[in-house]
Amino acid sequence: MKKNLHPEYRPVVFRDKSADYAFLTRSTRTGEQTIEWTDGNVYPVVDVDVSAASHPFYTGRGRILDTAGRVERFQQRYGKK
Repeated sequence: MKKNLHPEYRPVVFRDKSADYAFLTRSTRTGEQTIEWTDGNVYPVVDVDVSAASHPFYTGRGRILDTAGRVERFQQRYGKK
């Protein structure tokens, strides 16, 4: 890699405040805030809106659409006569 071209790749904590969930990973993103992690080190923290802990698909809190009503309306309009 060329020097002084790529951003620094370092450990960062991503935090989902709505689900009270955080995980440590490596990223080029940085945050203005820092947090002390369970290993005793201080890392920059990036707040995210949605994570696997709060996403409706992964938590099972998603809405189910009424597809039966749509199919019946389609059959009434364009079905066999």
